[in-house]
Amino acid sequence: MESLGKSRRQWWGLAAATVLIALCVGLISHAYALRHFLNETQARGQVTLRLAVASISSALERYERLPQLLADRSDIRRVLLNPAGPALRDQLSIQLQRVNTLLGSSDIYVMDRTGLTLAASNYQLPTSFVGQSYNYRPYFTEAMAGKTGNYYALGTMSLKRGYYFSAPVKLGDEIIGVVTVKIAVDRIEDSWRGGEHLVLVTSDDGVVFMSGRPDLLYKSMQPLTPDRAAAIKQSRRYANADVTDMTVSVRGRHDNFPLIAGDLLGLGQFMELTQAMAGPGWNVQVLASTLGASREAVVVSAIAVLLVLLAGAGAALMMGRRNQLAERLRLQQMARDQLEQRVAERTADLNSANAKLKLEVRERKTAEEELKRTQEDLVQAGKLAALGQMSAALSHEFNQPLAALKTYAENAGVFLERGQAGTARSNLDQVVKLADRLASISRRLRNFARKPEEQPRPVPVRAVIEETLELLGARLRQSGVQVSADLPDEAMHVLGGSVRLQQVLMNIISNAIDASEASPERGIEVNTETVNGEASILVRDHGAGVAANVAARIFDPFFTTKGVGKGLGLGLSISYNIIKDFGGNLSVSNHPDGGALFRISLQAAAAPLPEVAE
Repeated sequence: MESLGKSRRQWWGLAAATVLIALCVGLISHAYALRHFLNETQARGQVTLRLAVASISSALERYERLPQLLADRSDIRRVLLNPAGPALRDQLSIQLQRVNTLLGSSDIYVMDRTGLTLAASNYQLPTSFVGQSYNYRPYFTEAMAGKTGNYYALGTMSLKRGYYFSAPVKLGDEIIGVVTVKIAVDRIEDSWRGGEHLVLVTSDDGVVFMSGRPDLLYKSMQPLTPDRAAAIKQSRRYANADVTDMTVSVRGRHDNFPLIAGDLLGLGQFMELTQAMAGPGWNVQVLASTLGASREAVVVSAIAVLLVLLAGAGAALMMGRRNQLAERLRLQQMARDQLEQRVAERTADLNSANAKLKLEVRERKTAEEELKRTQEDLVQAGKLAALGQMSAALSHEFNQPLAALKTYAENAGVFLERGQAGTARSNLDQVVKLADRLASISRRLRNFARKPEEQPRPVPVRAVIEETLELLGARLRQSGVQVSADLPDEAMHVLGGSVRLQQVLMNIISNAIDASEASPERGIEVNTETVNGEASILVRDHGAGVAANVAARIFDPFFTTKGVGKGLGLGLSISYNIIKDFGGNLSVSNHPDGGALFRISLQAAAAPLPEVAE
């Protein structure tokens, strides 16, 4: 009985110690794991915050100086000096509409010294600003004080959000009116939707006016006291929008970053990262959910507790066997040794497998990132290779105008010395035309060599084909290959990217030139067609065509039929992947009348329309 009582006391003591150790290990591991995962959440949130601030700054800087440039227009001064002339106002409104469409802004309008709108780019819309007074807007009062103004507000006519830039129109030292440019902010926040983190932008009154979630617009991040609510309503910044309290509470801090929660934000807590924008006076906030970090920390602590309990259970099992089989001490000792060895081996196997799994995950992530970078580098390398192939012909394209420039300039000097100003003027006109030609060639090359856009968008097919043929013009003339291009109308658009689509056409037409040079009939035909919402660009050469065994591998990387040193076999592979990224298809076949026929099939898209103003 005494032995049995001692055994029970040992068992309960071991159980209590195991539970206590498991509790301590669980708490410590949870604390360390939670801090680690919160640090990762913080790092990702800071990256998102920097990107959001950069996108906002870029969008605002594009239009910041536009009102000052418009304020110098003589037609705006004429309308402000003669506001009673309807013909002048209508003519100015038409000009403002053209400028607004060209620059992609939301609205452009002109106000007199009282704040009354005399002309606006949206003069034909039901929400026209013409006849409306905006003398209560801060951007008007700042401009009338001789300064440039900027202000965020919800449009009182269209109820659309926008950011306003303004500048005074001066006649000598007298301010006779104000020019205002409005840009829409919803295009900025489109890139925030569906992201890992929630992005908010608040003005100096603490109200959210830009967000990746529309339901959080016009919510106050600060307590909405009666005085604040009255001040916000009096400012008329948000028109008739209902500004309400978001009701968030601070639950703690992590490295000086608040951890907040609120019913409108969703489940769990959010780490709040904030950066102020001094220019517009905004605060950009990124709310990074800590729910994932908490769950991962719980999993880590649960694993630690489970390991401790398993170890305690093993110890209890060994102790029970020892007490029950005291008479068989040798066998029990052997069994315990075997059990300890088995536990150690399984633990080692588990640790080894866990380490291998972590290493494999890291290697896979690294490989995926490297693959993405390699693909991007290959696309850019393909374009630079194409430019390299054209270098000799382009050198000729540049040398001819440069030589002519020198000759015309020298002749102009001689004619000026002889007093033949008319003839010298004619020579100088030729110099200007040649300089424009050089600038055009340089601009096409620069556009082609730049990094492409990421997201597919409507691309004008006619412009892409014309620019590609212009870039290849020198090589076409040098090779003697004639291009017959049946260009589509301006309305034909496809979903893709202009730079990368131009690279695909550059590769295919370059290959067509190579194939046609060895043919008696040196010709290339470029056509387009649209069938059932799918637009196709067809390029046919008059070469020998594509053999069946070559057609099966023509889009494989590093496959080429050219001689050594004449190609890497990457052009068509890169082109094939680019078209696949656009959701289209690139195929090759033999034309019934001879030669190879490449077909680029893409989803047809509507031409982008200018956005309706405030």
